[in-house]
Amino acid sequence: MLSTDGSGKICLLPDDVVDRIAAGEVVERPAAVVKELLENSIDAESRSITIEVKDGGLSLVRVTDDGEGMSRPDAIRAFQRHATSKLQSDQDLWSLRTMGFRGEALPSIAAVAHVRLLTATRSAEVGTRLEVVGGQVGKVTDAPPVVGTRIEITALFENQPARKKFLKSVATESSHITRVVQQAALAWPSIQFRLTHNAQEVLNYPCVRAERDRIAQVYPRAFLDRSLTLDGALPGASIHGYIVDAMYAKSSRIPQEVFVNRRPVRSLAVSHAIGEGYRSFLAKGCHPQFVLFLNVDPDRVDVNVHPTKREVRFSDSETIHQLVRRAVRQRLSGEGTAKGVSEIPVSDRSGPPAAVPVFEPAQVPASRSGEASPFPLSDPAAQLAFVGESSESYVQVPSGEVVALGQINRTFLVAQVGGDLTVIDQHTAHERVLYERLYRAWTTRALQAQPLLLPESVDLLPVHADVIRRYQNDLEKLGLEIEPFGATTVLVRSIPVGLGPVDPKTFLQDLLEDMSQWDRVPGLEERVRPVLASLACHSAVRAGRPMKVDEIKVLVEEWRSEGEISTCPHGRRTSFRLSIEDLEKMFGRAGW
Repeated sequence: MLSTDGSGKICLLPDDVVDRIAAGEVVERPAAVVKELLENSIDAESRSITIEVKDGGLSLVRVTDDGEGMSRPDAIRAFQRHATSKLQSDQDLWSLRTMGFRGEALPSIAAVAHVRLLTATRSAEVGTRLEVVGGQVGKVTDAPPVVGTRIEITALFENQPARKKFLKSVATESSHITRVVQQAALAWPSIQFRLTHNAQEVLNYPCVRAERDRIAQVYPRAFLDRSLTLDGALPGASIHGYIVDAMYAKSSRIPQEVFVNRRPVRSLAVSHAIGEGYRSFLAKGCHPQFVLFLNVDPDRVDVNVHPTKREVRFSDSETIHQLVRRAVRQRLSGEGTAKGVSEIPVSDRSGPPAAVPVFEPAQVPASRSGEASPFPLSDPAAQLAFVGESSESYVQVPSGEVVALGQINRTFLVAQVGGDLTVIDQHTAHERVLYERLYRAWTTRALQAQPLLLPESVDLLPVHADVIRRYQNDLEKLGLEIEPFGATTVLVRSIPVGLGPVDPKTFLQDLLEDMSQWDRVPGLEERVRPVLASLACHSAVRAGRPMKVDEIKVLVEEWRSEGEISTCPHGRRTSFRLSIEDLEKMFGRAGW
């Protein structure tokens, strides 16, 4: 009941209403409960944390750690408003070095759920078990002295039907929880994290020594293989981590992780600085990908801007902006720390050169044994190959005809197209050709599957295997038959007709990046296009592969037949052209 003395309009709210209002700030969804409990476990110096969830967290959230535990008096006080072990005075608010201090967290959770707590310290001869219902601590009993804390949340939002009504599907709420655990794991590689949903293991990250090793557990290996290490420092702040090499940037925004003093945060200053650092390096439609760790003097950062500590504010935003922007830009420019994994390139530069061109067989003339190459391919110093000069010199080229001239650095094709000199990126041009064919076949419902001679097995993370199962029928409509084969293994049985060899492991990594955004993409076409683009990219001829003149001619003609589009599906340039007029001006022949 509202409290008033009858002399005015302003009333004092009852404690239970205050608790539920505070809970609304902190406990937005089950993932928020997991986040608060994980932060407490981390601050308790745990080495292993297990999170068990049922029905997206609505039926059960149970977090068990092996941390320092709590005494019985502390366990009871932990559920009182503004109780904390992390602050002694208001001055500590500005030099906070723990994951959090909000005394509202546990009482706020207890205000909208049933809570059971089991805890014991290392020196205790007996542990403590207690229950909290309706925000009130109930029965307190003895328990086995198992060091650490286990806290169990049930009946979440049962007394808040309005909040429960606006929750998403079980799959969506579960994905939010997975995200929270992944971010905690990235920040704390020395802690083991294990997550189960409905008794099925979703994540299991054993302790590792380095952040790099933890990143490799959380994200596909391709991210590190395509990334550059980054380091930078200014007085009072430093940054380190990994940013994707701009030439491998894609339309996906995953990952884009920023940690400030090991806390996953959003910061407009940092995000803008990263974008500025990548400016002029990214192709149209591509986005930076990164996992970055900022260390800032705690006196210079305010983590209390947002009730759930998702946003931070810096006392000197300009300095932080300068640090991040400069570090990113210098690294992309080739300065600073060497690329961590340049010896293991992937994407369009990965693997040995293909033995045969990835065109339709009828269009590629068969090579003859002993045929002389226009330039010895065995010579590693060979960078430019030209055709032999014709015996009929200076013959006028009919308009529209393609004359293949050669290859630069085994990457760029040189041809005369009509009257223009054209330089073409062999990978992006072929990627555009394949994409246009795939998209045309899909729109006309003529996209067919070709079975692989031998199915390829690929091991995935449990969460990724679940994504494949969820969208298995949708993938089959794209000519992709990917079949679950055990808990975390899939078999790739077929790919669309007309594609060349595809490395299933690297292709699936990119495919999962595309599919990770499907929940947020409303239209079918918006879902399909990135998948077809990935298929085309992984099937296209690689940069670094030598091509014969007749192969060059076929590829250029196919690119022309598809409209000479100037970018690949991912936004990278396909060609550069000089008209005869441009050449005449360059050589001073204009006006002769």
